[in-house]
Amino acid sequence: MSFESVPLDPSSVDPDPLTQFRRWYEEAVAGGVRQPDAMTLATADRHGVVTARTVLLRGLDERGFAFYTNRESAKAEQLAANPRAALVFHWREQERQVRVTGPVSLLPRQDSERYWAARPRGHRVAAWASPQSQSVDAAELEARLASVQARFADADPPLPEFWGGYVVGLAELELWQGQPDRLHDRVRYRGAAGGWEIQRLAP
Repeated sequence: MSFESVPLDPSSVDPDPLTQFRRWYEEAVAGGVRQPDAMTLATADRHGVVTARTVLLRGLDERGFAFYTNRESAKAEQLAANPRAALVFHWREQERQVRVTGPVSLLPRQDSERYWAARPRGHRVAAWASPQSQSVDAAELEARLASVQARFADADPPLPEFWGGYVVGLAELELWQGQPDRLHDRVRYRGAAGGWEIQRLAP
C-alpha cells in the first residue's frame, strides 16, 4: 500500500489512538517493514539530561507500550528518577513515524515472568551475565557468562530480581506520514476529559 493512497487527517483516523496504532503497525508488518517493533526510547535523568536508545515493543494493551530490560541499567535509573518517556517508531519503507509520550510504570512481575519464559535460553543467560550499562572488559564479561552457564547447566535460568518490564502510558500520540515537498501529514491525539482531542499539525 502506498503511503499516498490514504489521506491522513483527523477525519481519516480512528477515534482511539491505540486502535489506529495497531492498524498502522499491522500495515507495517504486512508491508515488509524491517523490524517494525523497533522503537527509540528517550528518557531523562533528574537533572533533565536526555538520552535515547532503541528497544523493542514487547506488548501493547490499554496500559500502553511495553518493553523489558535490566532494572539496574542507566535507563532504569533515569526512569526511577523521572518516570516519563518518549517513543518514536520509524517505518522508513512506508514513510511513516509514530511518536508517543507518557508516564512510565513498572509492569507486574507476572507479566515479566510470562515474557521471560518465552525468551530464547541464550537471551536469558545473557541477561544474568551482563551488568548492563556498567563498565566491563571483554574478559570479565566472558567469565561472568561462563559462571552463569555453569550455574544453570541443568536448569532454566529463572527471572532475575533485577530484570523486568516497563510500560509507557499514552498521554499523546502523533502520526506522521511523508508527503511530497516536505508538506508532511501530521495528526496528534492528546488526552482530554473523557476522551481524545485530535488535531492536524503543520509539517
